[in-house]
Parts: sequence; C-alpha cells; structure tokens
Amino acid sequence: MACTAFLAWTDRLIGYNFGPSHPLAPVRVELTMRLARELGVLDAEGVTISEPEPATDAELELVHERDYIEVVKKASGPDGDLISGRYGLGSADNPIFPGMHDASALVAGATLAAARAVWEGQADHGVNIAGGLHHAMADHASGFCIYNDPAIAIGWLLNQGAERIAYVDIDVHHGDGVQAAFYNDPRVLTISLHENPATLFPGTGRASETGGPDAPGYSVNVALPAGTRDDGWLRAFHAVVPPLLRAFDPQILVSQHGCDTYWRDPLANLALTIDGQRAAHVALHNLAHEVAGGRWLLTGGGGYEIVFAVPRTWTYLLGEACGHPIDPETPTPQAWRDFVLQRTGRVAPESMTEGALATYPPFEQGYDPGNPVDRAILATRRASFPLQGLMP
Repeated sequence: MACTAFLAWTDRLIGYNFGPSHPLAPVRVELTMRLARELGVLDAEGVTISEPEPATDAELELVHERDYIEVVKKASGPDGDLISGRYGLGSADNPIFPGMHDASALVAGATLAAARAVWEGQADHGVNIAGGLHHAMADHASGFCIYNDPAIAIGWLLNQGAERIAYVDIDVHHGDGVQAAFYNDPRVLTISLHENPATLFPGTGRASETGGPDAPGYSVNVALPAGTRDDGWLRAFHAVVPPLLRAFDPQILVSQHGCDTYWRDPLANLALTIDGQRAAHVALHNLAHEVAGGRWLLTGGGGYEIVFAVPRTWTYLLGEACGHPIDPETPTPQAWRDFVLQRTGRVAPESMTEGALATYPPFEQGYDPGNPVDRAILATRRASFPLQGLMP
C-alpha cells in the first residue's frame, strides 16, 4: 500500500554504546541502515529522513523522575564512578559510559520526532529504528535501557490531546517499563507478547497483569512458552492483538519490534524465523491502517543475533513502513555482505528469507488444551477480553 514515512536518523544514534563486550551492539543498527539503503528502501518515494534533536529534560520528565535524570547526567561525566551501583546504573546490564545522558536523550528525541511527524500529519508512519528501550523505569535504568523512548513518546502524544493510544510490543522480553508507565491509564492500551517470565528477564508479564484500578483490561500480556515457533507465535498474535485493537479503536498505533524472538538469538528462547518476524511486521502495518487510520509510530528494540537477524528483519520493517515491501526471495546485496565481513568478521546471509512458510492455524478454529501455546492464549483471553467487552 502507498505510505509516507518519516525516519528519524543520524549516525550519532550509534553512540548509544555500552562498550565492545555488551550484547546491545550498535553495529546492528548500522548494518540495518546499510542494508535498507542498498535495497533502495531509504530512497523510496514518500520517505523523509530527518536528523533528530535530543529530548529536553522536560520531555524526559514526561516519564522519568527529575532526580534520576540528574543522576544519569552525573554518571555521564568524569564522576560517573561515584554513581555506579545506584539507580540501576553501573551494572553488567547498564554499564556507565561517557556521554550516556546525551546518547540516551538523542534516542528519546528521535522517537519523539517520529511521533510528532505522525501526529501532525507530516507522514503516515514515523520510525526510530534505534529506539524501543522499553525496560527503563521512571526512577531507574533496566535491561540495557536508560530512558524509555516509547513511553516518553506516548506521554507526549497524550499531552497533545490523544485520547486512545495502543502500544504493541513484540520483543521477546516483556515491555515492562511501558506497561508500568501507563498501568493505571485507560487512554493507553498496552499489549506485550513475550517469552514466559518464568524463564526470562524481567520476570513480569503474566496474563494476570491486566491494569490498575482505573484501567482494568488496559494491560494485556501473552506469556509464551520457551521454544515457541512461527506458527504458535503468529497464532497467539492473531488470537489476541487484532480483536483488542478493533475494540479499543486507537487514534495511533505505537509498536516495538524487538527481534530477539529469533531462533538463534543468544539471550532468549523463542524460535521464530526471519520469515515469521516479517509476517508480524506486515500484520502490524495492516492493523495500523485498519484501526488507526494509518497512523503508526514504530521502533526497534532488542535483538542480539546482529548479522543474521537484526539487519534483515528490521530492513523488512523499514520496507513496510516506507511502502516499499521487500520480496523475501531478494538476495542480499554483495556490497552489504562485504560490509558485514569488514565490520564484524562474519559471513552474512545471502538471502532475505529462511524459506519458512510463516503460516498458522487460526485460534478461532478450535484450541487444544494440551498445547502450552494454546493455554497461554486462553489465559490471556480469559483475563483480558471480558474487561474489554469481548468474549474470551
């Protein structure tokens, strides 16, 4: 479908960098942008690429406490070692690095710029592929995330007058920071599909987490068993997400596209292929047009298989957002493969597909109570659907 897209991008976004031994390697974003450019996605008609400005303190305070922001600033300077161990900073997950505040504020600013472009009608879709830092809490860092850019953008949209915002998180880890920010706010519907918290960080995101006293049913969680493959994941997505979005009728769809659901991801235990992830991106794009008039704000997220997963799946995502969908049979360009070898020392994949069918049996055709994926789906539907006026 014809779409216009606003991409908030600058090479400075690669400066969000915890160091060479950290799993969140910024080269993954660099490889993504290079692949998307080689495949012509970034040059498609209707695509605007704009260099963002860092989020201001006032914008960060839409979600984060002022004391925490000041601590991040201090940690970013020469006295950073004095902060280590406080506010979630200085841990193995969130090591302190020089310029941390500026780099983190720039990520938040990029998502804000994309949100502004969509809300003000400059583009149908707004993208910050370097964003999606969904674990950061109001008063502390968590899970590789210093500032929570999706939550900040949602807070900004609410301040602009948005009354119904849907947030869908498909990262393998629970979108706990965004859920926490809006747990008691019925203007925001948060839906997270993730690996069961019994086997993965952050240990939250059970079906029973359905919202605060003023927002029952506005937090939805699908906790999938380790080992879930394309067919089970897509079955769960389509059994939960479209009915809820249609009932909620959002004015804008915000989505986080962590690709650590990949079968070779070193930090998690789901088993999606590149083709399954592509099907998820397509589904969210279609839903944005169906339920939100095409208004779609999207970010990256987690993803630690930096050669085979992140560049390909996020290039698919960028293609969707830019109205330039990529044929799965497309070979990866030789120039990109050469660049991957130069930057990482690894041999890159030669195709944009893994040959998976990425199909699923619809849940509505009947469920198997002995299937752990179906039990997860039913737990979510029973917990959340009646609160939204839907049959489980």
